[in-house]
Amino acid sequence: MRILTPTSISPPLARYAHGIEVCGPARMIRTSGQLGVMPDGNVPPTAAGQATVCFDNIRAILAEGDMGVADICHISAWLTDRADLSAYMTARDAFLGGTGNLPASTLLIVAGFSRPEFRVEVEVWAVRPL
Repeated sequence: MRILTPTSISPPLARYAHGIEVCGPARMIRTSGQLGVMPDGNVPPTAAGQATVCFDNIRAILAEGDMGVADICHISAWLTDRADLSAYMTARDAFLGGTGNLPASTLLIVAGFSRPEFRVEVEVWAVRPL
């Protein structure tokens, strides 16, 4: 993957790339949107807790497909409250960790999800060369 961040446009507002080029043949995993539901069915009450669970779920899905965080080329996230942005960003940056990976990213503030306790939803695209 090659990061595309042209100097002719404004730099990214956070830790992400404006674009990602995937070169050559590759396998792809696209997750469904993950909500902050723990294996026991509980949902943390905070956006920070839910975001952490979302990323834990994504890590497990990628591992099932023999991929990891470094293979992510795009993250999409939805929050129900702009006030939760900092908590989400902290969880996302911890998830990306020391991989050096700067995926493309989309983040939206939405009215709500299928259940009122949900505050965060995250999905990713990951690719690995064949």
